Amino acid sequence: DVPVLGGHAGITILPVLSQATPKVDLSPAEIDALTKRIQDGGTEVVAAKAGKGSATLSMAYAGALFGDACLRAKNGEAGIVECTYVESTITESPFFASKVTLGKDGVQAIHPTGQLSAYEQEALAAMMPELKESIQKGVDFVKNM
Repeated sequence: DVPVLGGHAGITILPVLSQATPKVDLSPAEIDALTKRIQDGGTEVVAAKAGKGSATLSMAYAGALFGDACLRAKNGEAGIVECTYVESTITESPFFASKVTLGKDGVQAIHPTGQLSAYEQEALAAMMPELKESIQKGVDFVKNM
């Protein structure tokens, strides 16, 4: 289990490897390489398929897991924690992906980022301009519909 913070694309995706369960001891080079592979996973799949498809199976599977978690929470199961993208005040970004606790009526609690490594703190700061710009584009799109 690796929490993922931030947004949806490129550097706005921050896998928090320092909070992985089970704990794993990675070198700085391994952390950097693995972070970049996670951030570019969809692009990597498209490249591997030579442009003849996308990472839709990965997205479908993630959606199915999240849908299952939502249904379990809606049915009264307690303690369901998932990472999801929500309106949030835990960072300077108005929307942000982080761990949340799900309940019968949706999101019960938005969790803070938790302790981040120096690498993750730098990555979080670096993503903010791009994440906020992307959010603003989405907000403007909806306002102009």
